Amino acid sequence: MNILFVCTGNTCRSPMAAAIFNHLWSEKGEARSVGLFAANGANAAAHTVQVLKEEEIEINHSSKQLDVNDVEWASLVLTMTSQHKAMLMSQFPGAADKIFTLKEYVDGPDGELDIQDPYGGDLHIYRSTHSEMKALIERIFEK
Repeated sequence: MNILFVCTGNTCRSPMAAAIFNHLWSEKGEARSVGLFAANGANAAAHTVQVLKEEEIEINHSSKQLDVNDVEWASLVLTMTSQHKAMLMSQFPGAADKIFTLKEYVDGPDGELDIQDPYGGDLHIYRSTHSEMKALIERIFEK
């Protein structure tokens, strides 16, 4: 299974999610990450790298802006917010059946569907975001 994680700038949430997925589930698939408004070639945020290092998860990341090839590659596209999802649905209506927020895919469509953006926050906020995403990604194959 090819999973594409999508966030805004592709330096915090989606690279963290892809690294967690690849660490936990490499035998079941591959994850990549992109951003809707990413500047190509940026490193992952320092706090993202630090939190993953604390969890002994490797990350080798260079930010990338979403393009049609990414959506075609993916069997499943998981966004960090419902706004990201809405943007993707309007850009790629033919892929609507494989686009979900991460929370929606794992927990269903009810309740809060967004994962907080830690950008600009302290290490505690990044750890909190990591914990939330890890708990979701651990359950991703319950579907």
